[in-house]
Amino acid sequence: MKRFAVILKTEMLLFLRDFFGFFFTLVFPVMMLLLFGGIYGNEPVYDGADMGMMDISVPAYSVMIMGVTGLMALPLTLSGYKEKKIYKRFDATPVGKKSIITAQVFVNLIMTLIGISILLIVGMLVYHIQIKGDIFGVFTGILFSAAAMFSMGFLFTAVGRDLKSTSVLCYPFYFVMMFLSGATMPDMLFPDTIKKISDLLPMTYAVDLMQGIFSGDSLSLHGKELIILGSLTAVFTVTGTFLYKNKDWT
Repeated sequence: MKRFAVILKTEMLLFLRDFFGFFFTLVFPVMMLLLFGGIYGNEPVYDGADMGMMDISVPAYSVMIMGVTGLMALPLTLSGYKEKKIYKRFDATPVGKKSIITAQVFVNLIMTLIGISILLIVGMLVYHIQIKGDIFGVFTGILFSAAAMFSMGFLFTAVGRDLKSTSVLCYPFYFVMMFLSGATMPDMLFPDTIKKISDLLPMTYAVDLMQGIFSGDSLSLHGKELIILGSLTAVFTVTGTFLYKNKDWT
């Protein structure tokens, strides 16, 4: 545990020194909140609605943070470590590469929670957003959504031969899902054609789940989203693990 704690601390410092991960996890979502909040305010999403525009935007931006850490930071860092032969060096020690992979998952999960916490604090202070869901429901929504994003990133790392090929997978998937899932703008603004594409994206179900839980829905009302996200997590994880076993780490 002491050795793992040292690795975890080191990986945390490396994350904070990386501009991309730091900016898009901790800063960019808040900028989005302030930008669109300055345009729309927290006015009701439609006449008579009890939820404002920022009330539904904050949980969506939370999923965007999960996308950054799960689909970009985690897989690209792991691919970079493989390309630089860092795994080979760790396998020559009692620590092994599994420790650094586990540490990366923990670091990105911690930064995800920090990023969401900052977003919520700013949202409550500036726009008085409402969080009607209970702690258990919100935590469950975050857990299922983050697990799906992280497992997809894990699969990308297993499929990619090197950092470049992994980037080719991560960047298109992340940006397509970020803009078409409702994570950056409400999907109610999408035309029917875009809605059909949106329904095929895993991040869409994470956004729907988080928005529902934040608005006070019970988990039972989002069984579809929980089943889809849970199933995708299992499929991505099992497939990624199988590919990892046949991957040349040296």
